[in-house]
Amino acid sequence: MHYAQYKTILSPKNGMNLYRGCSHGCIYCDSRSVCYQMKHDFEDIEVKQDAVSILEEQLRKKRQPCMISTGSMCDPYIPLEEELRLTRQCIEVIYRYGFGLAIQTKSAGILRDLDLLKSINSRTKCVVQMTLTSCDEDLCRIIEPNVSSTAERFAALEVFRDEGIPTVVWLSPILPFINDTEENIRGILDYCVRAKAVGIICFGFGLTLREGDREYFYARLDEHFPGMKQRYIKAFGNAYVCNSPDNARLYEIYKSVCFKHGILYKPEDVFAYLHSFEQKERQMTLFDVMDGDHAN
Repeated sequence: MHYAQYKTILSPKNGMNLYRGCSHGCIYCDSRSVCYQMKHDFEDIEVKQDAVSILEEQLRKKRQPCMISTGSMCDPYIPLEEELRLTRQCIEVIYRYGFGLAIQTKSAGILRDLDLLKSINSRTKCVVQMTLTSCDEDLCRIIEPNVSSTAERFAALEVFRDEGIPTVVWLSPILPFINDTEENIRGILDYCVRAKAVGIICFGFGLTLREGDREYFYARLDEHFPGMKQRYIKAFGNAYVCNSPDNARLYEIYKSVCFKHGILYKPEDVFAYLHSFEQKERQMTLFDVMDGDHAN
């Protein structure tokens, strides 16, 4: 871990990443790609210095509240978060200034902040986005070795369902010749239906590979799936998008299940939902009481 100075926390589209790098060890991680110009080892997490105060200053200057998103480049609940609590502190700021939140993770550790997420959702909209890739727990441990199991993530989705917090599932990536089976896709879709997910983000059944990401992925294939790297090279060469040979059929299954259960399945529709700020009728929460006590 190391600290680095930043002038801003929010991107022009109100995205926020508090850390750079990750320790989850997912074999397919696109954030390892050279194009992101990370100057340090991926597992040597870069922490953004003074992130909380910078975020507060940026939110204070905004003319009106909107949705703030986080988790697209680095999971906000990596193990380091247990010690630093930057994600929680920033969520507190987001709540205090009346903004909405769309937060993405693969970790059941997000349940630590359930109280804050409920408070935001009582005022506006808080959407929890959870990535699910494999119903096979043994396979999950290989392709996502240091993160919550699929069962643990599904259990978290059930908690959010019961607490009235909307969820979106990222059905991505799906690795050709590894987890691109009808059984796996239907299993994940069943989790989504049972969790009453508002939407699912799926760009097709495959993954993307580019410099930095590809080399790490192939090294892990050699380690866990002997001969699979050669199969990928033969099927995809140096292609960026590597779709399953069964992509078309799997997508029809996906679309049919989503349509049947009223789940948003087109990426543009799901992203429109995630970016749409909503103002709800004001309700008193635990954090309002705490703020009132401080004022007295």
